[in-house]
Amino acid sequence: MPVRAPKLTGFDWRGYIVYLFFTAVLIFFAATIGDKGFLSVPNLFNIARNTAMIAVIAVAMTFVISAGELDLSVGSTAALSALVAALVMQAGFGMVAGVAAALGAGLLVGLVNGLFVTGLAIPSFLVTLGMMQFVRGLDMRLTYTNPVPVADNTFNGIFGKGYLFGVPSLLIWSVVAVALGHVVLRYTPFGRQVLATGGNRVAAAYSGIRVNRTKLYCFLLSGAAAALAGLLFTGMMSTARYNYGTGIELAAIAAVILGGTSLFGGRGTIIGTFVGALLIGTINNGLIIMGLDVSEQNMVAGAIIILAVAFGKRPAR
Repeated sequence: MPVRAPKLTGFDWRGYIVYLFFTAVLIFFAATIGDKGFLSVPNLFNIARNTAMIAVIAVAMTFVISAGELDLSVGSTAALSALVAALVMQAGFGMVAGVAAALGAGLLVGLVNGLFVTGLAIPSFLVTLGMMQFVRGLDMRLTYTNPVPVADNTFNGIFGKGYLFGVPSLLIWSVVAVALGHVVLRYTPFGRQVLATGGNRVAAAYSGIRVNRTKLYCFLLSGAAAALAGLLFTGMMSTARYNYGTGIELAAIAAVILGGTSLFGGRGTIIGTFVGALLIGTINNGLIIMGLDVSEQNMVAGAIIILAVAFGKRPAR
């Protein structure tokens, strides 16, 4: 009998859909608006700066979704942390106190979310949806929707407008968040516990994993990441506003799912999440340069995301 050549097995292109779409989007914009400065270094840095907040939140969201939960409160929490930091610094307590207060506010929101989800067994979608509304109202109440300027140049340089060896500080923050998230999720016991909890909660509990504690830690991480995003918003604009982070929770979730993390838990990838965030930022930037209005930008960006998810890897049924 003739010997057949062995078939290539084990390669699933659907797992790399976000990289394929990102490459395709780059090529498309380079070909159509390359002469308008799309591939210029300043514009690429602009994409990185505008994507930083989504990337930071999406890294933590990867842990939450991988554990089988969801956090819709990150956008309003980012605004709350931004306002708290600005108010503390405006009161004369300095940058360190402002940053600590912002992180404390984010951790507090994450703690409340985690306790309601794990302690009272309320679905995270409902808990964080209610928290999103509550915190957004609190954001408006804190300053009666008035912006709070931040005059601390050191703060603004570190968290927004500064450069280190020619690289924007916002890009550095997002890369550091991605690197730490990748190492923790892939190479630490906590990362394995997160994936096991999202994959099969009962089996994880029988194997000795404290699933409720793991989920609580994920919500704390999400709150801290939202607080950092709020600091980055404030540093970039030199001002804190109540409406920072509006809609960013949906962008972060989209980046996570685009990157290959299962919405049902048990599978996650930080690198894919980062590329998903860059894909969203690149699409928005390219459509703006093309001159599309907001409604057209939303339609095109939404269609691309739907296509990417439709062609992406889905859990086995």
